[in-house]
Amino acid sequence: MSTTTEKPATAGPKPLSAPPDTPGAAETPGRRKRSRNIGAVLGAIWLVVITLAAMTASLLPLPEPGKITDQYSVPPFRQAAHILGTDPLGRDQLSRVVHGAQISLAVAIGATLLALVVGTALGLVAGYFRSGVDITFDIGTNTVLAFPPLILLIALVAVMEPSITTLTVGLALVGMPTFARIARANTIAFSGREFVTASKSLGAGACRILVREILPNVALPVFSFAIVVAASLVVAEGSLSFLGLGVPPPAPSWGGMIAAGRESLYENPYLVLVPGMFFFLTVLSLNMTGDWARDRIGRESAL
Repeated sequence: MSTTTEKPATAGPKPLSAPPDTPGAAETPGRRKRSRNIGAVLGAIWLVVITLAAMTASLLPLPEPGKITDQYSVPPFRQAAHILGTDPLGRDQLSRVVHGAQISLAVAIGATLLALVVGTALGLVAGYFRSGVDITFDIGTNTVLAFPPLILLIALVAVMEPSITTLTVGLALVGMPTFARIARANTIAFSGREFVTASKSLGAGACRILVREILPNVALPVFSFAIVVAASLVVAEGSLSFLGLGVPPPAPSWGGMIAAGRESLYENPYLVLVPGMFFFLTVLSLNMTGDWARDRIGRESAL
C-alpha cells in the first residue's frame, strides 16, 4: 500500500502593493495634502492680519509714518516705542510698513479685480460668439502679451503721473489677457454642454445664457487664479516702487522702503530686512492660498 504525501499549498502571487517595511509609501499624498492645508491656513491668517492692520492703520497706536524724530537709525527691539526700529530720518519702521501695506494691497487688489471683471467679460463674449469676435479678441490679447510687462508698466507710468490710479490701471492691463484667456477657454468648453443647449431650445437669449448658465461655471477657476495674480501684482508694484516709478514719497511703500534702505545696507540691514519680510510673507501667503484654492476647485470639478 503506497502512501502519498500532500505538498503544502504554495502561496499565490503577492498583490501589487507597497511592502510592509515602507509604511510611508501610501501616506505621501495625504502628507502632502495636510502640509498644503496647513500652509494655506497660515497664509490666510497672515493675509487677514496684514489686511486688518492696513485697514485700521489710522486707528492703531502708531506714530505718523512721515513723523521725523531725533531717534535716528534705531535697530529693531531696542526701544519699546519703536519695536521695529527707525530709519535714518527717525521715522518709525512699523508705522511705515503698516501704512505701506495700504498702498501695496490697494493697488494689487484693485488691479486684480479690474482685470478679473474686464478680462472675464471679454473672454465670455469671445468664447461664446466666436468667429470675428474671437479673432479680434486674439489680436488684442496677443498685442498686449507681446510687450514685456515691466517695460509696458514703466512706459505707462512714465507717460502718466505716478499715482495709485495709474499703477492700478497699468497692472490691470497687464493681468487682463490672462483672465480673458481662462474665461474664453472655459466658455468654449461649457457652450456645448446640455444645459446650454436646453436654454437655447427654450428661447433664452445670449445675454441670459452667458450670465445665468456659463458665468457661474467660469467664475470658480477665474477666482481661484485671481489669488495667484494678486501675488504677482504685489511683486510688480514693489518693483515699480523700487525703481522710483511707484507712488511718490513721502507716501510709504514696501518697494520704496527697500530702495531707500539699500543705501545703508551694510550699516543698517534691517532697513531692507523689515519691509522685505513683510513683502515676502504677503506674496508667499497669496501663492499658498491660491494653490490650495486651485486644487480644491479642481477636485470639486472632477466630481
